[in-house]
Amino acid sequence: MIRVQELTKCFENGGQSVLAVNKVSFEVHQGEVFGLLGPNGAGKTTTLRMILGLLQPDSGFAEIHGFRTDRDREAVKRSIGLVSANDGVYPWLTAKELLLFFADLYGVSPQLAHERLDSLVENFGLAPFLNRRCSTLSTGQKQRVLFARGLIHDPPALMLDEPTRGLDVVGTQRVFEYLRFLRDRRKVVIISTHRLDEAERFCDRFGLLFDGDLKYCGPLDELTQLTQKSTLVDMFVSMMSPETPEHETPEHEFEPEVTND
Repeated sequence: MIRVQELTKCFENGGQSVLAVNKVSFEVHQGEVFGLLGPNGAGKTTTLRMILGLLQPDSGFAEIHGFRTDRDREAVKRSIGLVSANDGVYPWLTAKELLLFFADLYGVSPQLAHERLDSLVENFGLAPFLNRRCSTLSTGQKQRVLFARGLIHDPPALMLDEPTRGLDVVGTQRVFEYLRFLRDRRKVVIISTHRLDEAERFCDRFGLLFDGDLKYCGPLDELTQLTQKSTLVDMFVSMMSPETPEHETPEHEFEPEVTND
């Protein structure tokens, strides 16, 4: 389980203190996909970095698989696999070398690393390009390598940051299949995405962040009842509208340009 307890973070900006995240709390359970959603500047990235143990909160903590960020940040990092659209692959390593390298970084024994590698090769269809340099792989092949990399140390929790950014329909469908794979193995999953239509298909529950506050948290039907809005887009537009000039369209915050390789 992931438990987030009153995470709070302020930053200094021009001599003034800016509250980026304000006492955010939620839980994610085994076999559940939780969507942490918010427009740019909502505090989403700051929250994710604190959960990962990469950023020290001013107060509060995150707990992953019994390890707390305020007590054992290194154990927290070992308990999470990260899959991000911003991640690349080491071009001069083969896919196999890359996966075994990350297994070693996480302290996985060589024998266990090879056993997990064999399983991941089968599950993600890596065999045809396992011994090719990553620089020669297609976008879809690199995606599958990154999926496997997030699981090479068999963490109880996974965090997916904008996993469909820049992907075509086939790549996006592969993300859906990956999430099904994680659910079947009872992993705890947090996903962050601007694509709210996809989030409605991906996630079991949602946390809606705005101006550093967790405005709503729950399954879609519960949020629909609370907000009287039928979609996540409508919910965010409603939250943002008092702050948004009439000539701007808030939806654009959630629809980055998608390019196909």
